[in-house]
Amino acid sequence: MPEGKTGEPDAKQLKTLAKGLINEQNTMTLATCKGSVAWAAPVYYVFFKSAFYFFSDPSSRHIVETLESGQASGAIHGFAAGWQEIRGIQMTGCIEALAMGLESAEVIGVYLKKFQFTKELFSAGSALNLDAFTTRFRVKLYKFDPTLVYYLDNSFRFGFREKVML
Repeated sequence: MPEGKTGEPDAKQLKTLAKGLINEQNTMTLATCKGSVAWAAPVYYVFFKSAFYFFSDPSSRHIVETLESGQASGAIHGFAAGWQEIRGIQMTGCIEALAMGLESAEVIGVYLKKFQFTKELFSAGSALNLDAFTTRFRVKLYKFDPTLVYYLDNSFRFGFREKVML
C-alpha cells in the first residue's frame, strides 16, 4: 500500500479523492450507444455544483445519441505508469442542453477560469457569454448530470472501486 494510505477510505475520504481527481483533469470521455453500436468522445469539462458541463456541436454523434436515448456514460482518469497508479471516475447519467440563464452564465465563468486560453479565441472586448460561444464555434453548452458514480483507485488495492456521492 502506498505511503500515507492505511486501510480503505470512508465515504468522506472517497468524496474528497473523487473531487480531487475531477478537478485535476480536463477531459472526460463520454460514451453513448445506438442499437448495438457504442461510441466514445472526449470533451473538455468543468465540474460545478455536482454536474459536468461541456461545449459540443449539437450534430455530433455523442450528442445526437444521448439525446435520443436519454442516457450516457462518462469516464475520467489521469495518467498511470503502472497498475498501482490507476485512478478514475466511472459514471452513468443524462445529458441536457442549457439555454441562456443564470446557470449557463455561472458555468461560462467557471469554464473561462479553468480554460483561460479560451479568451484568446475571442476579440478583445467581446462579450463572453453563451451566445458568443454558440455563434463563434457553432456549439451548445451541455450538462452531464451523473446518477451513479464510482471512484476507482488501485493504490488502495487492485480493483478497488466504490460508489461515491459527489
